[in-house]
Amino acid sequence: MTSVVEAKLAELGLTLPEVVPPIAAYQPAVQSGVYVYTAGQLPMVEGKLPCTGKVGAEVTPEEAKNLARTCALNALAAVKSVTGDLDRIARVVKVVGFVASAADFTGQPAVINGASELLGAVLGDKGVHARSAVGVTVLPLDAPVEIEIQVELVSA
Repeated sequence: MTSVVEAKLAELGLTLPEVVPPIAAYQPAVQSGVYVYTAGQLPMVEGKLPCTGKVGAEVTPEEAKNLARTCALNALAAVKSVTGDLDRIARVVKVVGFVASAADFTGQPAVINGASELLGAVLGDKGVHARSAVGVTVLPLDAPVEIEIQVELVSA
């Protein structure tokens, strides 16, 4: 049986990817009580980064926004890996987005909107969250964007 959340993803023309395997010593997501915390999710597609580099230099802000959307999909996959069902999400509490930025790039919030807008489109009011959008010098594997999310679950 398909979950309501996954049906909404399909309606948007999206599918939930496989969980991205860790590239170091961590878990993609962990549950503590009614919360699930994801590790930072890179915009991996079928095990590869679609592009690398700094936003505002090698990567355009629009490309980076789409990559943030991919990161959010990967984060949802990580959440499902520990909950078994995305319909258990009561709400997205927090999104933290990191943008590998050229020295003069200041559009980090618009880039991270890719993740925020996806979560809103898929989860409706449950996808509304607090957020940080941070510019950094470099990210793992020279990824342009990295997203982590915290979700609250419906009590079992």
